[in-house]
Amino acid sequence: MREIKFRAWNYEFKEFNFMSLVEYLGGRGILDEWVDNEHSVWEQYTGLRDKNGVEIYEGDIVKVLDGEDVEDHYYAYLEIRYAQGSFYFHNAYAVTFDDALDGEILDVEVIGDIHENADLLEIQ
Repeated sequence: MREIKFRAWNYEFKEFNFMSLVEYLGGRGILDEWVDNEHSVWEQYTGLRDKNGVEIYEGDIVKVLDGEDVEDHYYAYLEIRYAQGSFYFHNAYAVTFDDALDGEILDVEVIGDIHENADLLEIQ
């Protein structure tokens, strides 16, 4: 079963806070000020880790080595998003988490997040 965890990006403090589901649902005190809905955005853990063991969260930017033939491979820089009950790679191509799990994508590496490194999506 997938561990349910969240992180919150606070626009005012410009940093992340990581928390469990219990903290997310019932956190009070210092968390109230830090993670209020007006100044922060919540992102959920996908349950997956990249090739280096780094947890992949919604909002992460990942570098993906794609292509089955090693001589014909290329890198894509994709944002992890969540919609309609599932996570997906967001870009101009139709790359899905199913592709990654089926082995069609050779490796995935977290290289940043949309809040601090949005310019990474312009590398392509």
